[in-house]
Amino acid sequence: MEIDPGDLLLFARIVECGSFSLAAQRVQLPKSTVSRRISLLEAQLGERLLQRTTRKLVLTEFGASLLEHARRVADETEMAGALAQHRQGAPSGLLRVSMPADFANLTLGGMMARFMNQYPAISLELDLSPRRVDLVAENFDLAIRMGNLPDDASLAARRVTLSKIALYASPLYTSLRGLPEHPDDLFKHDLLSLPPRLNGLTRWKLLRGKVEWERELPVRLLANSPELLVRMATTGVGIAASTELFAREHLQTGALVRVLPEWSFPIVTGWAVFPGRRLMPAKTRVFLDMLEAAFEDGRPVER
Repeated sequence: MEIDPGDLLLFARIVECGSFSLAAQRVQLPKSTVSRRISLLEAQLGERLLQRTTRKLVLTEFGASLLEHARRVADETEMAGALAQHRQGAPSGLLRVSMPADFANLTLGGMMARFMNQYPAISLELDLSPRRVDLVAENFDLAIRMGNLPDDASLAARRVTLSKIALYASPLYTSLRGLPEHPDDLFKHDLLSLPPRLNGLTRWKLLRGKVEWERELPVRLLANSPELLVRMATTGVGIAASTELFAREHLQTGALVRVLPEWSFPIVTGWAVFPGRRLMPAKTRVFLDMLEAAFEDGRPVER
């Protein structure tokens, strides 16, 4: 029995994406074609691979046993594509990148302009939404993610930056409400924070050398944008927990002052995350190299 490797590749993509529609988008085929080819594959094998319901796809026992072989086909196909890119005279193709909007706007505008000038054969597609994309299922080449990463054998990561988070307020706010002298005093202030918030409270952990202070605090404004938190703090509405990167300009102009300067949050690592291929496509490699070069000691470098 001869099995078309392309059908095995489709089967692997459907399982990765969790739906026929997303798999069809990824392989750039009509959904009807993908569905028909899987049905023909099942008929050829004489067994069902997937149980289709209105809500999800479930692997059959036989489908689970075949999946390992299908994934090997998918891996080999990706490696062949990556090898072809490496042999090209210049990196080319569509590069899909996901990153936080604040991060892109404040730190990477210049880097991306240089990248586009240096690699004219590469087209960039940026997703700046706050959601955490599924790199494999949605066919992204790279994502910038902050903080701890979950264990995922399908992904690899490199550290690209370190973010220092501290507390900031405007002189107007501190003149009206005073400056906290100890983290315990924060309960008497209006706080602006990054997520998450559980049961109406947000847990803050502050460090002063080896001393740790950790409490759940009521927060007046919760937002997943460090830049917005800093801008709100400049208006005098509260004390913002945000990164030094976004506060720096306002500190220099006097629009903000550091609050509890001896205390800071744990350092947050920024990661470049990408599918864990054994051979990285050239377009991803050159973007990652330029991204790493744009940061020095966790701070963006203007070149």
